[in-house]
Amino acid sequence: MSASTATTASASPSASVNALTRRARRRSAALGVAAWVVGIGFCLPALWMVLTSFHAEADAATNPPSLAAALTLDGYRSFFGGGGGPTPWPPLVNSLAASFFSTVLVLLLALPAAYALSIRRVRKWTDVMFFFLSTKMLPVVAGLLPVYLFAKNTGLLDNIWLLVLLHTSMNLPIAVWMMQSFLADVPVSIIEAAQVDGARLPTVLRRVVAPVAGPGIAATALICFIFSWNELLFARVLTGVVAGTAPVHLTTFVTSQGLFLAQLCAASVVVSLPVLVAGYAAQDKLVQGLSLGAVK
Repeated sequence: MSASTATTASASPSASVNALTRRARRRSAALGVAAWVVGIGFCLPALWMVLTSFHAEADAATNPPSLAAALTLDGYRSFFGGGGGPTPWPPLVNSLAASFFSTVLVLLLALPAAYALSIRRVRKWTDVMFFFLSTKMLPVVAGLLPVYLFAKNTGLLDNIWLLVLLHTSMNLPIAVWMMQSFLADVPVSIIEAAQVDGARLPTVLRRVVAPVAGPGIAATALICFIFSWNELLFARVLTGVVAGTAPVHLTTFVTSQGLFLAQLCAASVVVSLPVLVAGYAAQDKLVQGLSLGAVK
């Protein structure tokens, strides 16, 4: 009797461990399925936009929409100027120019500012950080009229360089905040060693700080590029025929004659591709940069 009791007692812990293991596996499987469902739910609008872009206008306008409708490239032909429509290349080039040059200017200004706020900290650097943060508290529409009057009086309306300056000023606070946290993890010893060897500040920033904080700088650049590429309000008000950007060009598909849904979806797919390609190409740097300093 005592032997069977001992056998039961010895088997009981292993049985409980197996039950806990099975329960943990079921919970993990359920969480995995839930994560896939949520992920697919987030992707459904984008997938639906891509599918609608391959439909004819008549099929895209049906309610409820038809999944089995015939596929066509008419939306993309119309977007790229087929049938006598406006060409999208000038707006795409304007968006690329505004995003690229504003991102370069942001990095050139944010790197020394973040260096002064993280490595060689200025006095009351926390007040400076709060000032940068406070500039994002003002609603964008509140500054629209003063900027418009300034652009009108200086002759900068419908000028791509005005957008470059505006995007730089809008993205600079975010870039300084991000790069300050990235540069805070740069070892001070290597900077001091470079200074002992006679390196001046520009050399230190270019050859020491920038390579070490490269993932963070890449993440900051990508985020600033995306924000600049997607900006619509200022571009819609301050530009016209010459400096119109891609988001402004998308609004031309909503006309008094109706909504050209298939063409709009095709245009949205094309306009989204540069950001998606840039994000995919820099995804490793983006992950490293956004997670830099998260684990000590």
